[in-house]
Amino acid sequence: MEQLIYYIEQTTMASQQMEIIAKVLEQSAKLVEEQVDAQISKLNEMDDDDFERLKERRLEALRKAQKQKEEWLSKGHGEYREIANEKDFFSEVKDTPNVVCHFYKNTTFRCRILDKHLAILAKKHVETKFIKLNAEKAPFLVERLRIKVIPTLALVIDGKTKDYVVGFSDLGNTDEFSTEMLEWRLGCGNVIDYRGNLMEPPTQSQKPRSKLTKLEKKTIRGKGDSDSDD
Repeated sequence: MEQLIYYIEQTTMASQQMEIIAKVLEQSAKLVEEQVDAQISKLNEMDDDDFERLKERRLEALRKAQKQKEEWLSKGHGEYREIANEKDFFSEVKDTPNVVCHFYKNTTFRCRILDKHLAILAKKHVETKFIKLNAEKAPFLVERLRIKVIPTLALVIDGKTKDYVVGFSDLGNTDEFSTEMLEWRLGCGNVIDYRGNLMEPPTQSQKPRSKLTKLEKKTIRGKGDSDSDD
C-alpha cells in the first residue's frame, strides 16, 4: 500500500513538473512571437526614406568593416608567417594591437602541431596577427619573457605580453587537441574576437572527464612544465 501511495505521489509530481515546463515553453514562444511581431510592425511603419536610411547605414557599416579588413591585411594579418629576428618582433607587435607569437624550435615536434592549427586560425581571425619566431635566434626575448618551455605562445595586446600558452597543458594535455580548443584558449586570453562560450571549452562535451574551465590569467610560466620537449 505504501509503495502504491509513493508511486501515485511521484506520478503526480512528474505531471505537475511537465505542466510547469509546458507553461514556461508556451510563455517563451509567446515572447518570441511578440518580438517578431514588433519587428514586423516596425518595418511596416517605415516609409521609403526610412528604408533608404537603414540601407545606407548598413552599407556604411559594411564599407567600414571592409576598410578595416584591408588595413589588417596590409599589416600582415590573415596569414601565419615567420619573422627573422627579435628586431622584427618589436616592429610587428608595435604595428598592431593583437598578436600571437609562437616561440618554436626546429627540433621540437610539438611546434609543428601548433603550426598546423595557427595557420588555420590566422585565416579565420584576421583581426589578429599570427607570427612565429625561432627561440634559438631570440635569446634576449626568451630571457626577457622567461620562456622555459617550447613551444610557447606569447599573447601580445597593445604591445605588451599579457598571457602565455605554455606547451599543451592548457589544451587538454594531448597532442590531439582540436583547432577549436586552441581558438578557445586564445579567446580566454582576449587576443582574438572569440564568439563562443569562454566558460566551457569546446572539447568538454566530447570528453566528460575534462574539467577545464575559463583559465585564470597567469603571469610567469614554464618552470617544470612536463609538456616541454626541451
